[in-house]
Amino acid sequence: MLRYRQMTFFAFFVSMLLFLSSCTAPASPGEPSATQEAAPVVTWYYYDQDNTDPEANERIGNFYLAETIPQFNEEFAGRYRWVNVPRDYNLVLDLVAAVQTNGDIPDVMRTGAVDLPTFLLNNTVQDLTDYVKGAAWYADLDPKAVEACTAPDGKIYCVPVSESPYLVYFWTEMYPDGFPTTTDAFLAKAAELKAADKYALTYWGSTAFDGEGAGRYFYQVISSFGGSYDDGQGNMRLNTPENIAAVEFMREIVANGYSPEAAFVGNFEEEASFKDGLAGAFPTGFYVGYQYLNPLKSPSGQEFNTISAQDMEDAVNAGVMGLVPIFAPEGGTPGCHMDVFGFVIPNGAKNVEGAKAYIDWIMQKDRAVQWVLRAGGGVPVASSVREDAAFQTEIFKQAAAALGASDCKPWYGSLNRIPEAKKIITETMFDLLKGNPNADIAAALAAAEAEYNSSN
Repeated sequence: MLRYRQMTFFAFFVSMLLFLSSCTAPASPGEPSATQEAAPVVTWYYYDQDNTDPEANERIGNFYLAETIPQFNEEFAGRYRWVNVPRDYNLVLDLVAAVQTNGDIPDVMRTGAVDLPTFLLNNTVQDLTDYVKGAAWYADLDPKAVEACTAPDGKIYCVPVSESPYLVYFWTEMYPDGFPTTTDAFLAKAAELKAADKYALTYWGSTAFDGEGAGRYFYQVISSFGGSYDDGQGNMRLNTPENIAAVEFMREIVANGYSPEAAFVGNFEEEASFKDGLAGAFPTGFYVGYQYLNPLKSPSGQEFNTISAQDMEDAVNAGVMGLVPIFAPEGGTPGCHMDVFGFVIPNGAKNVEGAKAYIDWIMQKDRAVQWVLRAGGGVPVASSVREDAAFQTEIFKQAAAALGASDCKPWYGSLNRIPEAKKIITETMFDLLKGNPNADIAAALAAAEAEYNSSN
C-alpha cells in the first residue's frame, strides 16, 4: 500500500511538472533558449589562436584570432560558436582534397582570389552570387575586387575583403635620391652599391612552397617589361620577346652580384636579408611588408624591434623606409601582381548560414578594419572601410600611390591549373637565373609552356 501511494504521488508530481512546462512561454523566433547549444562555425586560417609565441611567423594573425574569437562567441552566444582549425600553407589543396573525399570541411575559409581557379576546376566552393549581391555591404565594394572573385560563368564564388598590390620596399639611406624608376637607372645604382659592398635588392627567387615565386618578383619584372604568362585563352605563353628581355635583365642582376645568395635559398631568407639591412630593396606584396617584415634594422643600424606591423609603420614615418612601384624599361609602366583576399564557403559545409553570419560580422566596418590590418592584409575593398583613419597613414598613402602608378593584375591571367602553372614557371625561372644561367632562354621558356599546354 505504501509502495502504491509512493507511485501515485510520483505520477502526480510528474504530471504537474509537465503541466507547468506547457504553460511556459516558448522562446521568441530567432532567439535561443537558455539550454540551446550554439552551432559551431568552423574556419580554416593558417593562424593559430593558441600560439602565443611573440616571435612566431604568423604572430599578428595568431593574436588577432585569440582576441576576436571570444568577441564573436559572446555576441552570438547560444546561436553560433566560432571554432578555428589552424592549417599550414597547404590549406588550399587540403580543402580540395577534403571536399572530394567528404572529409572534415570548414564552413568558411580565408583565401585569395589566386586560389579561385583551383577551386573552380575541382568544384570545391559554393556559388555566392545571390548572397553577395543581396548583402548590405555589396554596393560599397570595389568592382575590380568583386571581378577578381567572379568566374568566367559570371558567378561570384568568393567574398573580397582586402586587396594588396606588389611594389618595392626600400631603405632610403641606400637610395637617398629615391628608388630608380627605370631598369637602366637601377643597374647603374646597383653597380654603385656593389662598389660599396652593398646589395641593391633581394627577392623571392627560390622554388619554395611549390613555386610560390611565380607571382612575386618574377612576375613583377616580367609584367614591367610588358610580358605575361598566358595568351588570354587558358594557354601558357612564355616564349615572347618581352619575357626574354625580362629574363636577360634578371640574369644581369645575378651575374653581377647585385643580389645576395639568400634570394635563392628559401625559408624566407630573402626577407631576412632586407630586414637586417643587408639589401637595399625588396620587391614584394604590400601586405607582406606590412605584416611580416619585422623586426627591422636599417643598413646603418637603426632598429625597429617591437616585432609587430608597427615596426614598418614606424620606419616609414621616420623616413627610413619607402614604398614605390618597381622599375620598368624606359617608357614602360611598372607591372605588379594584385592579391585579393577574402572568404569562400566550401561545398559540403555543415553550417552555411553560420558561415554567412560570420562573414557579415567581419564585414562590419570596425571588424573589417581589424581583419584587413591583422588577418587579411593590404587595403580594404570597401570604400567606407578604406576611409577609416587606420588607412590614412603614410605607409598606406605610399602604397596607394604605388598602386596608382602601376598596372596591377593577377599574375595567372587565364591559366586555371594554378598549382601546376606556378611550379613550372618558378622552376624554369630558377634554372635560368641560378641553376643553369647559360641555358638558352627562348628554348627553356618554350619547353615550359609546352609542358603545361600538353594537358590543355
